[in-house]
Amino acid sequence: MSAVRSGIEDRIARVTLDRPERHNALVPELLCGLRAALAEIRASDARVLILDASGPSFSTGGDVAAFADTARSDRKAYAQQVVGELNATLLDLLEMPMPTVVAVHGMVTGGSVGLVLACDIAVVGDGASFAPWYTVVGFSPDGGWTTLMPERIGRARALDIQLTNRRLDADEAYRLGLAQYRAGAHDTGIRALEVARVIRAARAGSVAHTLALTRPDRTTVAAGLEAEYRHFLEQIVSDEADRGMAAFIKR
Repeated sequence: MSAVRSGIEDRIARVTLDRPERHNALVPELLCGLRAALAEIRASDARVLILDASGPSFSTGGDVAAFADTARSDRKAYAQQVVGELNATLLDLLEMPMPTVVAVHGMVTGGSVGLVLACDIAVVGDGASFAPWYTVVGFSPDGGWTTLMPERIGRARALDIQLTNRRLDADEAYRLGLAQYRAGAHDTGIRALEVARVIRAARAGSVAHTLALTRPDRTTVAAGLEAEYRHFLEQIVSDEADRGMAAFIKR
């Protein structure tokens, strides 16, 4: 079964993370499926894309159990695949020819926050939350936490959240600018569709120029993601990461 579902209706594309039994944790299968879906939509006549997820959580970042179950001698190669594919996915989202709207419910942790940061507009529902977990698990930040997050909410706030592992609820995420719309717990998808319909009705040329002028600079983002990638690979094979993963899984 695919870890991602996608489709297009009335020129509104939808991509759904569909690994609910593991809270849509980021594994190679899901990331490769997501990139393939984005490539198909990129080549379509869709005017706007909605990214959402099935199950109780939007996505809980890298699968800690999968990292822990990978022999330390092979863990760097596994991390190269996961973080490399995540970085490529974020750049794919930033380069989509149509605006992207992400509908967020439940937990969003670790590198999965990047899927929200790389979209143009975020809708968060009651019960949504964002947290890094890096300093608890013993990983190094990835998913744009040091590259895209500071642009959204400010460098000092982004640093504080990561160092203290502070959890942002939906209200604070909206107040800080991580999200642009609030919705009820069961209305996130409805609100995202409403926003998508407004965008679909806009002048296509104007939308394209607005995206080109407003989105983050690709070269700058790519360099930041590459730095995150290098640091992640260094930290993932450390004794500290071993101890952190073991303690996290016990929780």
